[in-house]
Amino acid sequence: MEIILLERVRKLGQIGDTVTVKDGYARNFLLPQKKALRSNKTNRAYFETQRVQIETRNLEAKNEAEAVSAKLDGVSAIIIRQAGESGNLYGSVSARDIAAALDEQDMKVNRTQVIMDHAIKYLGIYKVEIKLHAEVSAKIEINIARSVEEAEMQAKGLDAKTAEEELDVSVEDYFENEEDSEAAMAADNEDDAEEVVAEDAPEEAPEEEKSE
Repeated sequence: MEIILLERVRKLGQIGDTVTVKDGYARNFLLPQKKALRSNKTNRAYFETQRVQIETRNLEAKNEAEAVSAKLDGVSAIIIRQAGESGNLYGSVSARDIAAALDEQDMKVNRTQVIMDHAIKYLGIYKVEIKLHAEVSAKIEINIARSVEEAEMQAKGLDAKTAEEELDVSVEDYFENEEDSEAAMAADNEDDAEEVVAEDAPEEAPEEEKSE
């Protein structure tokens, strides 16, 4: 299908360009999103009469997108999910989930603006592109973890498995090995026993004064 672009479209062209695309791409995306018009005599005439207004609206939209990008770029959002020992999620994280996580931080983003090749299926930290305008985008960070504490560990550079191990600290971890742990506990018990004996022992009687 031959179309007239109403805004810059990556890999296609600039405003006013007439290009040929697949029918499905035009019908399902470009035309419904008002990014293009069918190329015919009537629409070409209409575009020329509206060209200045179209370019002005596009510039305003671009400026608004740049303002949002300045606030959004570099933002980090935490998404809590259940996962297996190997870090694979019980489910997945989609563009809708990411948009919802940003919404919780009062940053309104449409899920269609979240650019993802596929849903995320593992714990970890991911860079995600938010397409705010044909010429403007922002990069955010999504931290997917089992808990807020684990997310904080991942943010420090630890992978999901290491973060889990760091959080799972037992008493024995304070000693080099189990034998040292048992020895230390035994020593503490002996000290406690000695203190009890010392408290229960009668005071030593003073020596009787020798009579002259």
